This record gives sequence, structure tokens and C-alpha cells, in this order.
Amino acid sequence: MEQGPNNIERIGVIGAGLMGSGIAEVAAKAGVDVCVVEASPVAAETGLNRIQKSIDRAVNKSKMTEDEGAGVMSRISVTEDLDSLGDRQMVIEAVVEDEQIKVDLFRRLDELVSPDAILASNTSSIPIMKLAMATSRPEKVVGIHFFNPVPVLDLVELVISLHTSPETHEVARSFSANQLGKSVIESQDRAGFIVNALLIPYVLSAIRMFESGFASKEDIDQGMVVGCAHPMGPLALADLIGLDTTMAVAESLYEEFREQLYAPPPLLARMVDAGLLGRKAGRGFYEYSR
Repeated sequence: MEQGPNNIERIGVIGAGLMGSGIAEVAAKAGVDVCVVEASPVAAETGLNRIQKSIDRAVNKSKMTEDEGAGVMSRISVTEDLDSLGDRQMVIEAVVEDEQIKVDLFRRLDELVSPDAILASNTSSIPIMKLAMATSRPEKVVGIHFFNPVPVLDLVELVISLHTSPETHEVARSFSANQLGKSVIESQDRAGFIVNALLIPYVLSAIRMFESGFASKEDIDQGMVVGCAHPMGPLALADLIGLDTTMAVAESLYEEFREQLYAPPPLLARMVDAGLLGRKAGRGFYEYSR
């Protein structure tokens, strides 16, 4: 971690799912004190166990010592109490990709967290302005979008709204790049930002191709892996992202731009309705052991 006079020392993370636990882990590895808030004891324990397993793998692969791993875990606490975030310098929400849930959460955080604290969202598609205007501090609201798995993928999208102050912009960039060591790209505050505005239409096109019977799922994915050197095909990628998340991002993009390429295909909607959400559910376009 690069040392600096404006380093963030205490952050809150809301949500201990795949994204939230990953954010907590990389921040704790960087020496930051992390308080994670979850909705239930079961979810909190699951998130903490997920982080511990990740640290154990790093120790087993000699990427860190046992003492270093214990140090990382000692900097992470998990609670169900939002009030515990009162002393945080930055809070990053990583809850379900639902606009109303996030707006309501930002409204509550604005009342609980220090007026000087930065409120950040890990949203992959929802415009930051919609979250900022739920608070009394829109100048201190910013998008810090990580990519799954957070401990492995280096990219962070920094999203600046029309109200985000230059100071908030600089602190968020420094935290992401200098403290966490991430590669930072910056996007205007438009639904989907950079990566998902390009990625989701590609994934939706693959779903439409499969839905129409044009080609098998295996051939669609193999075509992009072998023919275009992608690390995985679009349907396998949708399973990794989560079909519910893919659907939510597509809906956000379509709401903003009203372009057909962003419209969720019927097959995607039916799969989400059926709970066939991809890897996390054990079944999506493919089946997975759980």
C-alpha cells in the first residue's frame, strides 16, 4: 500500500456476498480497517467464511504467510448494525442490483455516517446521480465499480456524477489506485458505464442466438473462446456474472437508452423467474456442482 497523508484508514462495506466480501478482503490486505454490514447472522458468517477461505488459499499457495493472513482477518469485522459505520471515512455499498434498494440505503447512510464521509456504490449499471440525490451530500457520492472476483481482477471503474466534487474524485481515485493497487478507468455517469455498456449487448446477442436455435450453447461459447481468444464464452460468462445481475444491468441500460440491443431476451427473463441464475444457483446455461 502506498502511504499518503490522505489515505483512507477506515471503510464500511455493505453486503458480504461475492462482491462485498471481495472488496473487504482487498481493502484489509491493503491495511485498511473494514467493517462489513450484512442483513442476517447467516449471511454475515457466510461472507466471513468466504474471505477466510480465500486467505487460506493464498497462504497455501505461499502468496502470504500465516501471520499476514491472520493480520488481514483481524482488520475485518462483520455486523448487522448499520450504526457501526458512523466512524467510517468511506462506505461502499455492494448490495443487490436493485435501484430502489440502493436509493433507500443511501438515504439511510446519509443520516448515519459522518457528514465528511464518502458514500460509494459498487453498482454495475445504475446512474450514480440517482443515488447521490437521495442524500444531502451529492458532492461526496461516487461510483467505485469492482469486478468479480475482486481479489483477482485488477480493474475498477470510477464513475463521477455531475455533483461529485474534485476532492471526492481524487480521494476515490487515490484509494482505488494507490491504496488498493487497482487499475482505474473513468466513466461518465451513464447506465452501464464503460464495461457493461459494451459487454451486456454482446452477452444478450449470444442469448438471442441460442434462444433462436441458431447454434448450440457449446458452439457459441467455443466460437468466441477459440475464434476470438476470449477467456470464456458469453453464455458461460453470463452464468459467472449471474443471470439476475445480467438482467438487472440490461434493464437499467434499456431504461436509459431505449435501444433494442439492450432489451433482455425472453429466455433470460424466464431463466431468472425460474431461479436458474448461473454458477451461484448451480444451474444456468450450464450446470455446476455446488
